[in-house]
Amino acid sequence: MPHWISVLAVGLAGIPLLATAQLPPAPAVRVDWTKTVTVSRTTPTLQVVVNPQLLRGAKLHDGSFAALKLLGADYVRYVPWLPYPRQAVAELEPPTKERTSWDFQYIDPTLDDFMQATAGHSVMLNFSTIPAWMWKTDKPVTYPSDPNQVFWGYTQGTEIVDPTYKQAADYYARLLSWYTKGGLTDENGKWHASGHHYKIAYWEVLNEIDFEHHWTPEGYTKFFDTVVEAMRKVQPDLKFVAIAAAAPRDDGAMWEYFLNPKNHKPGVDVDCISYHFYATPPRGEPIAAMQYTFFDQADGFLTGTKFIEQIKQRMMPATKTDLNELGVILPTDSDSNNGKGTVAEPEGYWNLASALYAYLYVKSAQMGIDVVGESQLVGYPTQYPSVSMMDYNTAQPNARFWTLKLLHDNLGPGDKLVATTSAGSDITVQAFATARGKKILVLNKRAVPQTLKLGADTAKSITYVAPSTGDNPPAKKAISGSEVALEPFEVAVIDVP
Repeated sequence: MPHWISVLAVGLAGIPLLATAQLPPAPAVRVDWTKTVTVSRTTPTLQVVVNPQLLRGAKLHDGSFAALKLLGADYVRYVPWLPYPRQAVAELEPPTKERTSWDFQYIDPTLDDFMQATAGHSVMLNFSTIPAWMWKTDKPVTYPSDPNQVFWGYTQGTEIVDPTYKQAADYYARLLSWYTKGGLTDENGKWHASGHHYKIAYWEVLNEIDFEHHWTPEGYTKFFDTVVEAMRKVQPDLKFVAIAAAAPRDDGAMWEYFLNPKNHKPGVDVDCISYHFYATPPRGEPIAAMQYTFFDQADGFLTGTKFIEQIKQRMMPATKTDLNELGVILPTDSDSNNGKGTVAEPEGYWNLASALYAYLYVKSAQMGIDVVGESQLVGYPTQYPSVSMMDYNTAQPNARFWTLKLLHDNLGPGDKLVATTSAGSDITVQAFATARGKKILVLNKRAVPQTLKLGADTAKSITYVAPSTGDNPPAKKAISGSEVALEPFEVAVIDVP
């Protein structure tokens, strides 16, 4: 069992400061607990992307799944993805009259562990990688025989072989049957038993359709409808998530077309849309500048979110929104992914990245977003190391995971966001009236310590993730008075009597 599970609290000794200077005192925060601004609909959660470090026996396997189970989140997104075709695609060769190639030996073990770790909670599956043979390509797409060998060239082609999309829709229906009905019937009528009878709440139809195969609005809408019709024959109550855009602000035509009910078949509902954001600082930028870049880029994303939500409210107001990939990707990850060496993340990076997620959570709750998913549970050298929520050196959860845990344990749907004055641009504060009491979420956006003045409120205790907590669970301490000292990039929940 990882040692962090038994850790209950962490002291403040030895705080590593990124700068010795301190910003001027922020203006006092004032909260009107009698004035509800909005009621939260927002669930904090995460995504799990399949890679070899999640395989049984791998260094990060045990700690990662223990962390996932400890979190106990809903709407957890699970993505067997293209860099490892044998772990993501269940039918790698086209069927013939004599045989089919259905093979789950490299797929099932990790998914089984995922389902065990999330038992009792809703999950969202996304087998986003369509078999390459279903696409028109200049020559057949080959792939490594080693299931653990990374291969970034599997997803090729922009024109699908079957323009009716029935072939691909049947593939997804069989996948669903494999995991929910105990097995599947292949193209030749042969039954393959799985023994799986999992409960799957949501299925996301493809991933980053603006990047992977470059779908048009008309093509993706038709594909979505065809897949939904086929999969609902297997599980009528399955809910579907659409689009998963990588650059949501760049394709207004997709949102306008897809969210128009007139463009869908009768009876096909869109239960949820999804889209993504990663802060991406320029190569060579120091963390002293990243602390501004991250939040400036987040504000740009949130502006785009407002416009997308306006389109949705106008056309499909009952459809939910899941921001299911939120995080940071350092430019050095590209070198790492392509075998050119890995550069260690700068000091303070993990706390800065965790503060960014907390910021996106606050702003999303204020806008009425339904799900806010941090990306991703496991990254490591050669597989987006800067995106990880696990310390890939120690196999312990890092500050990004513990910040998600802090939010999950204290805040959620049904909480009242009450009127809260600004604490200045360097600190973000939002007060919540919850069933568990009055709470104030605060995050320090800067690399220097700051003091927060609570005005008329007196704090009872504070639970926090900060440089001093390292890779350990959120620490908690009792405080008195109305002033709270914040470490650089600290994220904290203050309990108010």
